[in-house]
Formats: sequence, C-alpha cells, structure tokens
Amino acid sequence: MQIDSYSFGNISIDGVFHTSDITAYRGEVNSKWWRKSGHELSIDDLKGILTFNPKTIVVGRGFFGIMKVLPETEEFLKEKGITLFSAKTKDACEYFNSMKDQDNAVFAAHLTC
Repeated sequence: MQIDSYSFGNISIDGVFHTSDITAYRGEVNSKWWRKSGHELSIDDLKGILTFNPKTIVVGRGFFGIMKVLPETEEFLKEKGITLFSAKTKDACEYFNSMKDQDNAVFAAHLTC
C-alpha cells in the first residue's frame, strides 16, 4: 500500500482519493472511521482496528496535530504489545510509507485539524 499524497482534508492511497478520516490495513481502506470524541483517540475507537491483530498502529493526528491519543489508550496498546507511532498526519504518512512491515500495521488518520 502506498500513500500517494496528503494535504489538509485529502489523502490519496494507491491512487484513490479520500476526504474523510480513514483506517487502512493491507490495502483495504475504511473511509468511514470516526471517533467518539473527534479530537481524541480512545480505546473504544480502536475496536475495529484491533480485530486485525496489528503489531503496529500508525496514527495521523491531523494537519496541525490537534487530535490527541489519550494516555489510557497509549497504555492499553503498550500492554497488548502493540507499537504506536503517533504524529501529525503528514509525518505519519511518511513513516507508514517507509515501513518494511506494512502487512502487520494499521494506518489511522485524521485528515483535518
């Protein structure tokens, strides 16, 4: 899977543009991802993602990085042995594209803010 481009409110993955927050795993993109609280990532927001049993979750926190990963979410992932990479969405895209083990990683991105 290749993230082709990202700009505020837009992301292109494998040539397909999306204009809403997304999760992606092994080339499958869910463009209907939303969180209980739009600018916080809670444990409940990961339920669908965790069904993939990822080793890594790469989180794009938005253009300005406003979305926060709650401390209890970070601790939960740590307890499960899941690596978390969290950054502004542009940086998260670059990190995900550079990963050698994308097949065991979920990409989750907030596209605005």
